Amino acid sequence: MRNVERYPVEGPNALWQVYRTVSRLKAVRNFIFIQAARYCPSLPVKNWIYRHALGMKVGKQTAFALMVMVDVFFPERIEVGDNSVIGYNTTILTHEYLIKEYRLGYVKIGEGVLIGANTTILPGVTIGDGAVVAAGSVVHKDVPAGAFVGGNPLRRLETRT
Repeated sequence: MRNVERYPVEGPNALWQVYRTVSRLKAVRNFIFIQAARYCPSLPVKNWIYRHALGMKVGKQTAFALMVMVDVFFPERIEVGDNSVIGYNTTILTHEYLIKEYRLGYVKIGEGVLIGANTTILPGVTIGDGAVVAAGSVVHKDVPAGAFVGGNPLRRLETRT
């Protein structure tokens, strides 16, 4: 089970009420910085944007590939360890706005982790050190250290040593 905080809402679906939980200014500011980082060819500049403009915890020599989309509303809930690679067009979410509730969760990605291209990481997930997530996966549960996982639904493919 993912580690998320649940907040019930009354009235229309939670996404219609998003600006009761996040200021419009924060959303617009984050969107601009995220779009700049998505297209930025310089890894040090990208990491500076993630750390200083968005409040993410990003380890040394961590590489975010082109077009990675981090959560626009709560990027400060994302932590990535040293020497990890986040593959092309990966999406990292820390929020879910549903019909009768919204959910928030931290995403923790360990050291030496490889996330394949076009992966979606859902809120409240921890990916252990040295894990590998195959391209195109949906990470909806925790991934143990050293595991090789993939698919939708996510399943263990093998354990690395």
